[in-house]
This record gives sequence, structure tokens and C-alpha cells, in this order.
Amino acid sequence: MTELNQTGRSGVDSEPDRPAQPGAFPTDEPGKSEPQPGEGSVDFPVSVVLPAGGTGERTGLQTPKQFCTFLGRPLISYTIQAFERVSWIQRVVVVVAKENMDLMADIVWRFQHRRVRVVAGGSTRHRSISSGVLALGEEEEEEEEGQGRPAGRRPEVIIVHDAVRPFVEEDFLREIAVAAKEHGCTDSDFEFGTECLHLALQYCGTKAKLIPGPPTLWKVTYKRDLAAAESIVKESLSRSACVVTGASAAAIELADALQKAVGPLDMELHVVPDLVGGASSRCLLEHWNFIQVSVGDPRLSEVEALLTELQAAERAPLHPPVLIWVCVRSVSDRPSAVGAAEATAVAELAASAASRWNILLYGIQLRRSQEAEHWQRSVLKVAKIASALIHERSAALVGQIMQA
Repeated sequence: MTELNQTGRSGVDSEPDRPAQPGAFPTDEPGKSEPQPGEGSVDFPVSVVLPAGGTGERTGLQTPKQFCTFLGRPLISYTIQAFERVSWIQRVVVVVAKENMDLMADIVWRFQHRRVRVVAGGSTRHRSISSGVLALGEEEEEEEEGQGRPAGRRPEVIIVHDAVRPFVEEDFLREIAVAAKEHGCTDSDFEFGTECLHLALQYCGTKAKLIPGPPTLWKVTYKRDLAAAESIVKESLSRSACVVTGASAAAIELADALQKAVGPLDMELHVVPDLVGGASSRCLLEHWNFIQVSVGDPRLSEVEALLTELQAAERAPLHPPVLIWVCVRSVSDRPSAVGAAEATAVAELAASAASRWNILLYGIQLRRSQEAEHWQRSVLKVAKIASALIHERSAALVGQIMQA
């Protein structure tokens, strides 16, 4: 068993004024990770125990910090996702206080977490970790008795990880898993090892290796850390979007112009005619943001079709996808290209998408100008509005149509 902590020394957490940010929060689908070239794969069974029974007194909040919510999800759900996306981790055991068992079970169900078991903890952190480790052994016994659980081997490495450190990265997990399996303890480990390391050495008869963690493993300790975590997730979710154009030449032209306009905004756009087949269909699994371009009369049918595709992909429980409908009208059209009836229809559709599927729908309207300079300004305005909507993911603006 190996414990993963920030400093790798005596279990004491470093609490900087402003936590270091990871290069990218893992927003991939669970279980779809692949080793990078040269990294190799973990070919032995690894499981995880997440002690999550703390009261979170230092946040100054009544709710324990692991259950505090930002962007519509509790912190513990983000931590679980970071492990679920690692294909070689076979099981995650979350240990919570008895009074929070139902709450944790609801989180697992609501956000469709896989390979997760919830168990009740003990009176101390050590007893809670012991409960988690024992639960892994009980599962193996149940499998051997034919209880219908998926077959799995007894874990050779158990990673014990703070439930309130959501930004753990796969390359570091691979490093500590391999080290825990291959190395014995050194004199330095006995001198500076964490309390869990000493327990493992004394009672488990297992090998362990102390690996200092990267600065991205900071811990959500204070209320301000929740705001920092939310900012990191927003930044990661807003780095790219998929633009759906259909067969319209004017829509493709606008999409190409938007690609150039979002460059300075640190955002990348991928343009596809639709989301059916091949590389286009992968956009549904690779992106959290979508822009549907309609040229001419407002056609909500295109938006409805894209909403159906997003709902079928079942990605919304983890993060709410953003869908922006960009409606392009010519300068010869009536002054209000999207009238009251269309605006009402968009608002109703957006309310339904948000409540039923957790998808955030916004609208942007612009008028096609024959003046190159005026058109470029309009395109840049669309890019800025879209970027802001994608970054902020505001529930208050859902269903509104903005003018560019």
C-alpha cells in the first residue's frame, strides 16, 4: 500500500496562500485513458481508497468540504473522476462517516460513477483507511463465492489518497504504483515517511516507496480553495469547442473566420458538418462545448437535433455541456431577425434542456454585412461572446439570445 500526499513528508500538508494549478484538469471520459509513448502500462491490479470522513472545520462551512459543490458537482465527485479515467485502476473505495453513507451513494448514482464502492468509516482516519482496505478484500471473497460481481484480482498496490485533492494526474499515479510494487523502504522513508506508510510496514508486511508529489496535488482546505478549484475546472472545460455547420457554405465561412478569431482567446475550434460518423462523431466524446451555426431563417430543428445527440452521448452528469446557437441573417432582413415567437421558443427549449439533460443552451444573433471591416468586427464579437459563455457556464443566461 502506498499513500499519496502533497509533500511526501510525515503526512504534513503544505498550505500555500494560492495553490499551484495543474496543467489540465482531466475532463476525459472515465476509463478511456491510454499510456503516453515511453510510459508503459501498469500490468498489475491497482485499487484506490479515498478517506472522505472529515468534517472540514477549516473551511468555515457547515457542509464537509468533500461534499461542497461547484459547477453543479460536489468536490468528491471530481476526485473520483480523476481515478475513474485511469483504465488500469480496477476499483475505488470511498470511506465516509456513517451519517453520510446515503449522501455519498446518491452522488455515485447521480454522476454515474463506475468501479466505486462506498463504505462506512471508523472513529479515526487510520480506522477508516483500514475499513477501505478490508472492503477490497471482502469484494474478492464475494467474487470467489460467485456473488455476481465483475471478476478481479486482489490488488497488489492500494493507493490511499485524500478525497479533497481533485487534481491528481495519471503519470504521477503510474509512477507511485510502479514504485510501490518494485521498491522496498529506505532509511529515509523510515525517518520521514507518513503515518500510513509506517502502519503498512508494521502490520501489512508489504513493500512501499516514498514518492514526493508534484505541486498540483494541493488540498482543498479553506473556503478560498473551492473558488480556486472551480476556476481550474472552468479553464480546462473552456479550451476547445466543436462548430457544426451543416452543408451551408456561408456557415462554413463563418466557422473558418471564428477559428481565426478565437486564437488570441486561448481557445481552439474544430469545424465539422455534422456529428455523424468517423472523426465527426468523436466530437461528442472529446468536447464539452458546441456551436451550431444556422444561416437564413431561424431553424430550431438543427438545435433540437444536436441536443438529442448530446443527450444520447450521456456526458451531462459529469459536466454540463454548452450549446451555443449562432443565427446568421442578412442585412436585408427585418431589424429583429429573431422575433418574439422565436425568442420564446429558444427560452423554452433551453429551460427543457437544462432541467432534463443538464445542457446549457444560449443564442447569439448577428447580421451578415457586405462590408468586410464591419463583418470582421461582428465575427470577433461572436467569438468573444461565445468564449465568455463557454467559460462562465452561467445558468442565469440560459435561453437568452445575445446580439453581435
